Amino acid sequence: MTLARSEFKLRYFGSVLGYLWSLMRPLLFFGVIYLFFVKIIGVGAGVPHYGLYLLTGIVLWNYFSEATGNCVSCLVVREAMLRKVRFPRMVVPLSVSLTATFNLGMNFIVVILFALGNGITPTAKWLEMIPIVLCFVVFATGIGMLLSALYVRFRDVQPIWDVTQLAWFYGSPVMYPASRYDKFAPNFEHIALLNPVATLLTQMGHAFIDPKSFPSAATAAGGYGPVIVALAIIPATFALGWWVFTREAPRVAENL
Repeated sequence: MTLARSEFKLRYFGSVLGYLWSLMRPLLFFGVIYLFFVKIIGVGAGVPHYGLYLLTGIVLWNYFSEATGNCVSCLVVREAMLRKVRFPRMVVPLSVSLTATFNLGMNFIVVILFALGNGITPTAKWLEMIPIVLCFVVFATGIGMLLSALYVRFRDVQPIWDVTQLAWFYGSPVMYPASRYDKFAPNFEHIALLNPVATLLTQMGHAFIDPKSFPSAATAAGGYGPVIVALAIIPATFALGWWVFTREAPRVAENL
């Protein structure tokens, strides 16, 4: 917790806007996508509350991207500290994920205000957001632990993950609802929702925005099978990341 809090403060130290950048970055990204993809290309045509859906997806994806991307080199950039100070190495990727979670919490305040401003009425289904966000945190942390351990040995991990994130972003229903998958191939959404990010974003739209306009992940996937597989991938990824990191941790300092 202390390391995460220090990183959060140092990240914006010396900048004029300080912590406001953690709010402005996803909002600016949202503004650019909304202008070009919605107003010019018309991606969200006919989707109720599309702006809110887009903002919610961007905020959640930004967390996922920040947590995993910053974890890749988190051990290497702290080489001096790892060589001089003895402490559990697991603290480093966990602190990176926790810092990203701080940003996610701040950004979600804006998302909720945006929802209320768009006439969305809070309901009991909003409680589903808690396990959905928790799943994002567990999934991103598991990937982060795995990437940070692998990057110490294989520096190719960084460019590979950059390309993977880009493909994952456009392949997930961040800028479009899951129903648009069928434009690629009939019933393709049944396969696409094996992607945990796609399942979580789809369920978020159903629980948070409008259950009538946005079907649940199970409905979009044509049953609970793909959803169960997608959700099972999350703890499996966390367990794999934990195992690989724990296995590599004793040799981190000598491999740097």
